[in-house]
Amino acid sequence: MESQEQAGQARVRLPQLKLDELLEELQARLDAARGTRDRVHSLLEAVLSVGRELDLEQALNSIVEAAAALVDAQYAALGVIGPDGKRLSAFHTVGVSEEQIREIGPYPEGHGILGELIRHPQPLRLAKLSEHPASYGFPPHHPPMNTFLGVPIRVRDQVFGNLYLTEKGGGAQFDEEDESVLSTLAVAAGVAIDNARLYEESRLRERWLRANAEITHSLMSGAERGEALGLIARRAKDISGAVLAVVAMPVEDTDVLRVELATGKGAEAHRGLVLPVDDSLIGRAFSAGSSVTSTDISRDERVADSGDRFTGLGPAVAVPIGTGDGVRGVVLLAREQGRPVYAAKETEPLQGFAAQAAIAMELAERRRDAEEIAVLKDRDRIARDLHDLAIQRLFATGMTLQSAGRFIEHAEAGDRVARAVDDLDETIKIIRSTIFGLRARENGAGTGLRARVVRAAGEAAPVLGFAPSVRMEGLVDTDVPREVADHVIAVLSESLTNIARHAHAERADVALETDGSEVRLTVTDNGVGIPAEGRRSGLRNMAERAEQLGGELELSTPEGGGSRLVWRVPVPAEE
Repeated sequence: MESQEQAGQARVRLPQLKLDELLEELQARLDAARGTRDRVHSLLEAVLSVGRELDLEQALNSIVEAAAALVDAQYAALGVIGPDGKRLSAFHTVGVSEEQIREIGPYPEGHGILGELIRHPQPLRLAKLSEHPASYGFPPHHPPMNTFLGVPIRVRDQVFGNLYLTEKGGGAQFDEEDESVLSTLAVAAGVAIDNARLYEESRLRERWLRANAEITHSLMSGAERGEALGLIARRAKDISGAVLAVVAMPVEDTDVLRVELATGKGAEAHRGLVLPVDDSLIGRAFSAGSSVTSTDISRDERVADSGDRFTGLGPAVAVPIGTGDGVRGVVLLAREQGRPVYAAKETEPLQGFAAQAAIAMELAERRRDAEEIAVLKDRDRIARDLHDLAIQRLFATGMTLQSAGRFIEHAEAGDRVARAVDDLDETIKIIRSTIFGLRARENGAGTGLRARVVRAAGEAAPVLGFAPSVRMEGLVDTDVPREVADHVIAVLSESLTNIARHAHAERADVALETDGSEVRLTVTDNGVGIPAEGRRSGLRNMAERAEQLGGELELSTPEGGGSRLVWRVPVPAEE
């Protein structure tokens, strides 16, 4: 009887044990399914979160944070591969504090395990980092890391960078599911990075277009060249992320460039520098008509005798303003050391911007030329009207007064009419001089005596320390022959040079007059006067010039001191 009861109890316990095991297995499967569901949900959330970012830096940070959360890693990093395809140009981390980063030192460039993923862009999972052949340890102050999972990120079939995860939570190992989840995230990350890049490129293109529009508007509104160059330099510096912008323009009839403008870090050391076209970074960009880059301008051999001008600067690019035979100058942009090198995708829009700026400068110059032509035409019309209308009426008035004078019996009234006729005659001479002055540009700018006198006085100003005053009366461009005009200019230059050397004057006045029969040059200063003893070779030369032409040289001391030189020679009477 007892044996039957015992057997019954055994039969009851056996099914109960199997049921418990089945329930435990079912619970485990339910937990696994729930975990898988939660992980898929987290992955979807991470993909959506990453995909919403349009700013590239924010997108990269979101990718690293999502990767660490999905595989439960203590440390995560995203390394961006540089343009050379061999090193990391940027590094984004999670799990390492700012203080730890400072203690560790510079970010890794892609050696060891990180380089292994660059050379072989395939998922890599390690139970212990130090056991891999490519591993050679960590720098001082680096936190200990053992478990490792790395996955490449591809953007349009090109490896953009790699995700690095270390130290799985709870001391566990990264498994195939972690690798699968991270690979899925990497695909979404590639799409997000591509979108962020396209958005960034569109915004950059928009900034270049706005800058071009601003420069064109400024130039077409009448801005001077220096103002336009400053605007070009500032906008190029800001948009390209440079800290220094230098603009160099060619010096006419020479093989050198002169720095006309510099803005940013150390700009003072660059202003006014003269650079050879054949042996300088800027010169090569000018002669080649294309951009020239430098990975480190502070050590570049093409920047000779730079001194401390480029201290603290690294990547640089020199871009011509214009293309082909129309290169007008060069803009040099330099970034701080440690910043990315100027890549082709940056230099192309920069060169396009500079070319558009050159076109705007060309259009502005053409517009100014057209405006000047319009002014000259207007001057010619005024001169023609003065000659055909005003002078003829004055002649007629003078002749009428002369005829009327014969019928005036009162002596004083007759004298007044005669003086009025003389005044009309002088007025006619002044108007005729004005007419020829208006037409001087039409007959060849700078070739007449009037323009040559003004130019000679202007060239003497730097030596004198002040600009001499200039006054001219009569038809100096038409009544004075070319050979006499050459003597006038020689005497004027010698006189101003003597004042600069010996007179210690603060003022000089130049007067050139002609009445059709004589030309008279008067140069006066308020200096110490002409000493009784001293070198007189210059004065003797001027006197000889006058004698050769049948004229004379007079020297005197005006009231208040100084000296007055009067050089006069006859000229053929006007027919």
